[in-house]
Amino acid sequence: MTHLPQIKIPATYMRGGTSKGVFFRLQDLPETAQVPGATRDALLLRVIGSPDPYGKQIDGMGGATSSTSKTVILSKSTKPDHDVDYLFGQVAIDKAFVDWSGNCGNLSAAVGAFAIGSGLVDASRIPQNGMAVVRIWQANIGKTIIAHIPITNGAVQETGDFELDGVTFPAAEVQLEFMNPAADEEGAGGSMFPTGNLVDDLEVPGVGTLKATMINAGIPTIFINAEDVGYTGTELQDAINSDAKALAMFETIRAYGAVRMGLIKHIAEAASRQHTPKVAFVAPPADYVSSSGKRVAAADIDLLVRALSMGKLHHAMMGTAAVAIGTAAAIPGTLVNLAAGGGAHNAQKTAVRFGHPSGTLRVGAQASQVNGEWSVTKAIMSRSARVLMEGWVRVPGDALTSAPD
Repeated sequence: MTHLPQIKIPATYMRGGTSKGVFFRLQDLPETAQVPGATRDALLLRVIGSPDPYGKQIDGMGGATSSTSKTVILSKSTKPDHDVDYLFGQVAIDKAFVDWSGNCGNLSAAVGAFAIGSGLVDASRIPQNGMAVVRIWQANIGKTIIAHIPITNGAVQETGDFELDGVTFPAAEVQLEFMNPAADEEGAGGSMFPTGNLVDDLEVPGVGTLKATMINAGIPTIFINAEDVGYTGTELQDAINSDAKALAMFETIRAYGAVRMGLIKHIAEAASRQHTPKVAFVAPPADYVSSSGKRVAAADIDLLVRALSMGKLHHAMMGTAAVAIGTAAAIPGTLVNLAAGGGAHNAQKTAVRFGHPSGTLRVGAQASQVNGEWSVTKAIMSRSARVLMEGWVRVPGDALTSAPD
């Protein structure tokens, strides 16, 4: 039997926000993986260490959570007035599946730094000292992200004193602007509220009829009230992730919500679209202790939000879901807005601070209504990012010939 040697591919392992992923330049991938398809997916699965029936991704770069089972491919932008094209692949842990249906808002914070360090941004756009503005085309959802990257002595500044709940150590602040973030997903009608309603009655067999706000902003998201499914909104990961019945319930809600949003035609299709939509539950402010032991006071937040990603409760908050939260909070009558106190007064806020399992996060959004349709010009939040390791990632030579089933 012939055993093919390992191949090595230039790669960088980066943290962005509360996520980690393996970053590639498109031009550095093997030629057969430079185009979308089964070969590319097979390669990325092997890089991350999936599918792994043990759920640990020991034989790859993944960290056995949705936040650490991620890949990014960047190239010089083909779009006018943009610097870099950003393609995100969410790699399933126990299945041979790469989901290309959405963006990762957290890793968006690392895109600008990687693009600068990899020579994908024109040198004339990088100051010797100051702030580099990197114009990112998010290829998964066809949206623009503007990243403000601090530069010191001509290089990306990664260290600093900006603290982000869910990340242990401080780093340099990266401000992100998600421009016109309402998703234009095929089948979603191009509307921020694909059902035409701010709140729907969502019928979920085995669960009941739930009030739901279903929104396309940042990433398609289904918001429900925590109390309607027996929770308070102060739950930490173990309370949900150790409960198989709860996880099954949320997945059922997600599947039926995806059908109502027009993202899939039948609930069975939800299994092959794990990254989107997200499902989250909201509640009014309450005191709680975060996963790090930090006390979060009700007076310091506008509402509580817990969100699930890839079938598990997220340890903090997905960046794209934060965009959805900020946008929904700015629109009177949504469940998010009502949890934050409701009414036009709260809708006029330019930012909202919400509590999540790891602490708090502030996100700003400006929404307006024109001819009965809601729109948002941009959502803004701050994250941080840094390079963890760079060099080459190695995969067995047969990885390019083992396409997913």
